[in-house]
Amino acid sequence: MTTSIQSRARPVALSSWLAPGSWTLYAVGMMPAAWTFYLAVVDQLGADPMKTLERTLGLWALRFLVAGLAITPLRRVGGPNLVRYRRMIGLLAFAYATLHVGVYVGLDQGLDVTAIVKDILKRPYITVGLLAFLILIPLAATSSTAMIKRLGGAAWQRLHRWVYLAAAAAALHFIMLVKSWPPEPLVYAAAVGALLLFRAVDRLRPRTPRVRGEQAA
Repeated sequence: MTTSIQSRARPVALSSWLAPGSWTLYAVGMMPAAWTFYLAVVDQLGADPMKTLERTLGLWALRFLVAGLAITPLRRVGGPNLVRYRRMIGLLAFAYATLHVGVYVGLDQGLDVTAIVKDILKRPYITVGLLAFLILIPLAATSSTAMIKRLGGAAWQRLHRWVYLAAAAAALHFIMLVKSWPPEPLVYAAAVGALLLFRAVDRLRPRTPRVRGEQAA
């Protein structure tokens, strides 16, 4: 009897760990940031630890952006339905983007507002990166269920389509930052471009009416 109860309790506990928005998954998502900061503290980030720290955090922000945008195409081509995890992935992208900007503002520039403004005006890749971050702020602020109800579904969807522009700006920021043509930033740019193309084609495709009782996508 006890064994039976325990066997039923384990799947429930495991599913709660893997539920969308669970602290366990957020902790897993933030592990790369924790590890990178640890390497910075023990001076294991190479000759230019500040640049490595900034770029690593920014790269993870871009990775989570691409992952979030890939959820719908993945489902449409017969892959797993991960839509319920999209909000969490988006918030992780914003968390990494905030850390990326925070390291630049606080550690790299020492909170010198004048120097930061000059840098933004002088370096186009910083301007583009700032644009991506500014777009993400209202998206993160309106990610809750309460905000969806307050804005209305249609208005909320229109607002959150700006994530495509944020991802494109982030990918462009990465390319401009490296000032060369290594494969990695081009791969991310190609991924964002492919996802944008998929969305454009998908929006032009005629919709077939759902049969009554069929679950909405």
